[in-house]
Amino acid sequence: MAMILLFFLLAVSAVSADQDAFIGVNLGMDLSDMPNPTQVVALLKAQNIRHLRLYDADRAMLLALANTGIQVIVSVPNDQLLGIGQSNATAANWVARNVIAHVPATNITGIAIGSDVLTTLPNAAPILVSALKFIHSALLASNLDRQIKVSTPHSSSIILDSFPPSQAFFNRSWDPVMVPLLQFLQSTGSYLMLNVYPYYDYMQSNGVIPLDYALFRPLPPTKEAVDANTLLHYTNVFDAVVDAAYFAMSDLNFTNIRVVVTESGWPSKGDASEPDATLDNANTYNSNLIRHVLNNTGTPKHPGVPVSTYIYELYNEDLRPGSVSEKNWGLFNSNGMPVYTLHLTGAGAVLANDTTNQTFCVARDGADRRLLQAALDWACGPGKVDCSPLLQGQACYQPDNVIAHSTYAFNAYYQKMAKSPGTCDFKGVAIITTTNPSHGTCIFPGSSGSNGTLVNSTSLAPSSNSSDSAGGCLPKHLHGTIPYTSSTILCVLLMTLAFL
Repeated sequence: MAMILLFFLLAVSAVSADQDAFIGVNLGMDLSDMPNPTQVVALLKAQNIRHLRLYDADRAMLLALANTGIQVIVSVPNDQLLGIGQSNATAANWVARNVIAHVPATNITGIAIGSDVLTTLPNAAPILVSALKFIHSALLASNLDRQIKVSTPHSSSIILDSFPPSQAFFNRSWDPVMVPLLQFLQSTGSYLMLNVYPYYDYMQSNGVIPLDYALFRPLPPTKEAVDANTLLHYTNVFDAVVDAAYFAMSDLNFTNIRVVVTESGWPSKGDASEPDATLDNANTYNSNLIRHVLNNTGTPKHPGVPVSTYIYELYNEDLRPGSVSEKNWGLFNSNGMPVYTLHLTGAGAVLANDTTNQTFCVARDGADRRLLQAALDWACGPGKVDCSPLLQGQACYQPDNVIAHSTYAFNAYYQKMAKSPGTCDFKGVAIITTTNPSHGTCIFPGSSGSNGTLVNSTSLAPSSNSSDSAGGCLPKHLHGTIPYTSSTILCVLLMTLAFL
């Protein structure tokens, strides 16, 4: 026992706490099921999320992230892994197109090569390390190797006999891959990417793992899991899995590689076979996870050593195939409305805002101008919105175009209707956001006031030279003092029929 404890103490000192832990988010795999990149970035900024993982290297997202300072992990998708792992030139072209073209404006700090390759694409395992090395060589040639680390995310299922953690080891059949992979991570100062899902551990345990243990809920000392070899106490599944990864690396004589959790979360809805996929459990898990990570408590094996973690995921993916739970891991719905309000008092700024009370209704980027015009006419007419701030010379007249004016009218109606479900739709041309669209002296309904915290949403305010500013049947009183005309009244009647 003394020798085991000595080994444990030596292992603890091997991984240093040289920076604070952070919470990031994953942006789902299907971008077509989400708001456009500009709106995604607006949400990230409003929620003070400074770390984002992409499952690809989507050009539009990377351009939208430029000059935000948000740290981004881009990914080589599994379907591109074979080509990159077999060709240095292909890897160099990928880096040139997806990384060099965007830095330094976009703050890319990591590249994830594939996802769960050993468990979902085992035939590609022999070329996995080659892919990492080829990508790293391209970064080295561009002097980006220190700024951008290369790794590959693993499912925690590659760890066998994970409790007690001190007995954990990687599946021996993967040693020909894991040993050179860990050598690469160690030599480049990179980290082991690990996907940790206590939800699945709990579901697959057939009642052996208590729900409270999976959700980070406080346990009495008698209920804590104790590793008999190290006498370490484990109060949650998350720490036990992370420490199992550390012990598994130690089993292969690697003791100075840090673990970064690239995916973790809890679904908020499930089918009949998933009774614990609930709003309350998802809120409890993610709230407790965020607090746990940001407190820099580390794990029992490495106390004080940060375990930076990316929550899976930012948005629900309604179009994703599979079970109900597969569609419901998001913190936000695709319309920007939070699925639930996290309980994060005292946990820091990340995702700590009560987003339910600070939401606004704005024009959807790319919406058809004619539909925007029609919706604006309805809001300022039958919708009984006070559109007087949009009159010429008033605070919200500029910018004088249908996007900016409809944004004001949509939000005024949404706030007037107490943010009731369905009051921010307008036939699909409106979307909910947590970014305050107020600008200058134009204070939108629902704002807390001009206290210096308002965001100037320039994406909603194109130049006043826009040709949209006078089109369609926009009520004349929005552009001057001319009263309603007969054509405007006809338009309003038509819109009344369309939107009732």
